[in-house]
Amino acid sequence: MSTTSTSADNAAPAVSRRAWQSLIVLLMGMFIALLDTTIVNVALPTIRTSLDASEATLSWIISGYALAFGLALIPAGRVGDRIGHKWVFFTGLALFTVASLACGLAQNDLQLVAARIVQGLAGGIFVPAVTAYIQLLFPPQMRGKAFAIMGAVIGVSSALGPIIGGLIIEAAGSESGWRLVFWVNLPFGLIGLILAAKILPTRSEIDSPDAPARGIDWVGLALVTAGLVAILVPLIEGQDTGWPTWTYVTLGAGIVLIGLFGAWEVHYSRAGRTPLVPPRLFTRPAFTGGVILALVYFAAFTSIFFTISILWQTGLGNSALASGVVSIPFAIGSIISSSQSNRLAQRLGRNVLVLGTALVTLGLVWAWLVLLFTDASALTNWKLLLPLFIAGLGNGAFIAPNAQFIVATVDRPDAGAASGVISTMQRVGSAIGIAIIGSVLFGSLNVMGPGEDAVATAFTDSAAHAMGVSAGFAVLAFVLVFALPRRAH
Repeated sequence: MSTTSTSADNAAPAVSRRAWQSLIVLLMGMFIALLDTTIVNVALPTIRTSLDASEATLSWIISGYALAFGLALIPAGRVGDRIGHKWVFFTGLALFTVASLACGLAQNDLQLVAARIVQGLAGGIFVPAVTAYIQLLFPPQMRGKAFAIMGAVIGVSSALGPIIGGLIIEAAGSESGWRLVFWVNLPFGLIGLILAAKILPTRSEIDSPDAPARGIDWVGLALVTAGLVAILVPLIEGQDTGWPTWTYVTLGAGIVLIGLFGAWEVHYSRAGRTPLVPPRLFTRPAFTGGVILALVYFAAFTSIFFTISILWQTGLGNSALASGVVSIPFAIGSIISSSQSNRLAQRLGRNVLVLGTALVTLGLVWAWLVLLFTDASALTNWKLLLPLFIAGLGNGAFIAPNAQFIVATVDRPDAGAASGVISTMQRVGSAIGIAIIGSVLFGSLNVMGPGEDAVATAFTDSAAHAMGVSAGFAVLAFVLVFALPRRAH
């Protein structure tokens, strides 16, 4: 009897069928939100031709989405805590679906960038509900499994983006194919809305204590938004406009605004209010290092698809599908390692992140050397197959456990706030990474003479510079991993 009782006590608690159904609906939304961080990369050259878009516009299409996404995460999570996450998720997904339609209907680059920013904002509104529902619907013993599934979806959706985008453009043609890249979200969005309304439990249906009512730090949100936009605008527009005086002034103003944001958060916290970013989190050097790690890693990771897409299509004259094919080894590597990342994290502890960043660094440095020393006429996807596969293995091993180890640096009551900060910094890292890489890629572009060979050589050289910066970010991420604790708890 004693053995049976002990066995029953140790068994994982049952999870309701509705909880698993809810997770499927939530991850459907997360899949398309994160797919859109990379699927658009392969469409950039055709967008540039179709809309006669500037080089800065291409960076805005990616960076604007990522920045708006990141800035919406924390306030959306707070609103969900107060009124319930079901209708916040529904509203965000509905807005995302409408914005996806608007992206595909855009008639000029300004309309497209505006629609992309709204799309990113919408993604940031509904994605926090995913982690919130996992906390509410799954008992502690089963949350690890649910978060591992979520981590796999994050890795796979990001990795598959270029391939899916390439297939769509190949099938539909360059003129309308880029529009379908955005419209692929529509059936998922509509199905997700129907299922969310039917399946997701309301706040009153979830047997859990109500979250404490907390206001939103609107002043803090305004300061950090203004600061990040002020930093991002000159990074994106500077190269295109020749770095006039206003770019340096705006960059300096952005840094000042971020400093004011920090001072305001301290003041807001001392007044007994709930700040957007609790300053006490940054009294722990390990957490500060982990947040910088999240920013730097995502700057390295998301920017490589931008570089490869521009090089492969605009520089080498290949199709969007051929550009997507280049990323297949990365996708395969990510899928393989992300499926095992939870198990590896339990067995290796922090070393899974050391291994992940080491492999990403090795892969990106190798890819940089390939671009640096290979003649444009001899550059094929086969030369990048192994380095991108290695980088993909590292990416899959890193993405899912990353947040767990950073959250482990703070006290348990601060885990939710820490998770929100990390997610925001990941998206901000993506935005800043694309802005910097775009400036390097186009700023170092120097076509020496007429002809396709001259264009191919120039783009290969500039892509090598851009990939070198991505590799540099990866090296810094590898160093920062050692700031995290050896075990997540």
